[in-house]
Amino acid sequence: QVQLAESGGGLVQAGGSLRLSCAISRPTFTSHPLGWFRQAPGKEKEFVARIRGSGTGTYYADSVKGRFTISRDFAENTLYLQMNSLKPEDTAVYYCARTRYTGTWSSRPQDYEYWGQGTQVTVST
Repeated sequence: QVQLAESGGGLVQAGGSLRLSCAISRPTFTSHPLGWFRQAPGKEKEFVARIRGSGTGTYYADSVKGRFTISRDFAENTLYLQMNSLKPEDTAVYYCARTRYTGTWSSRPQDYEYWGQGTQVTVST
């Protein structure tokens, strides 16, 4: 059973930073791409960033490019999302997820099979 668990969310002022973590069960960590998504109230789930199983390739949504950085720590089996220069529109529940197949390189939520429970990020003005 693949398990993912996010942490690190909270309340921050605009312009501030947060680092989200996602602990992932070991067997899946190096085989599948991983992603971060977010969902604001009343909106659909939105892609934020993804990283390859090897950790060598990344891709970002235009809305976060240059402000957010996705990374993975193989020793700790942990996925990270460093969020800088936060804006009120970044407020959402953030989820980490693992793709269904090892060869998938996608921004679509439906291509991800396992999800964490989410962590709330609130950016105040």
